[in-house]
Amino acid sequence: MRALKVSLVQGATRWHDAAANRDYYGALVRQAAGSDLIVLPETFLSGFSNDTQANAGTMDGEGVAWLRALAIEMNAVICGSLAIRENDVVYNRLLWMQPDGNFTQYDKRHLFRMAGEHTRYGSGNERPIVELKGWRILPQVCYDLRFPVWLRNRRLASANGGMDYDLALFVANWPTPRRGPWRTLLRARAIENLSYVIGVNRVGVDGNEIPYAGDSAVIDPVGEPLVELGTQEQVVTVMLDPAPLLAHRERFPAWMDADAFSLDPG
Repeated sequence: MRALKVSLVQGATRWHDAAANRDYYGALVRQAAGSDLIVLPETFLSGFSNDTQANAGTMDGEGVAWLRALAIEMNAVICGSLAIRENDVVYNRLLWMQPDGNFTQYDKRHLFRMAGEHTRYGSGNERPIVELKGWRILPQVCYDLRFPVWLRNRRLASANGGMDYDLALFVANWPTPRRGPWRTLLRARAIENLSYVIGVNRVGVDGNEIPYAGDSAVIDPVGEPLVELGTQEQVVTVMLDPAPLLAHRERFPAWMDADAFSLDPG
């Protein structure tokens, strides 16, 4: 594992205006030149919309092509989620877009029923781990943050006793009234999983008059924030050092007492 330079892009997503969001987020991403990984919010081209069919793109559409071109231009991994339509189903799909144009996708597993997301989107059942500069990274979307079993970090059956992942990241549209749980759960997931955690939320007010307070953050493995963003548009870059993570796992090997289980996402 080598030091990882990560940029958090906390923006005010334009409502139902993919072209405006491409211009807006493109300009913000370009402020993060030199980063290894650039993280955007959930549904950053549309907002967290009820009108999925009208505002969803496709995998061969303009939004994915734009994200691929931007990753190539920045020579960095860029991730965030998009509303993607496949046949008659729309997915809240996180794309981990690499600078060579290849990508990994993750369809949001846990759909926020309090806003009817489970009636408008299909649910994913895969839990991919991606790798960057020796780091194993678990990409997730918003409401997934509330489900510790799904997120549980486990020891790999390998000679070096490594963990399933070293960094969990969450892209979100997490409203202001629930900012307390957002901040608390980011810390809890870092502590219990002996990993770094990144959460990137949006700011502003969406087309449903729902406010967002940002509170994007990078949390270290003992639950302390390395950086916490405010309520305004910001692009912040932080360098993640693997040494404190590995030292903490060695000094405090709680993973050795963890319960064994298997996960059935069917």
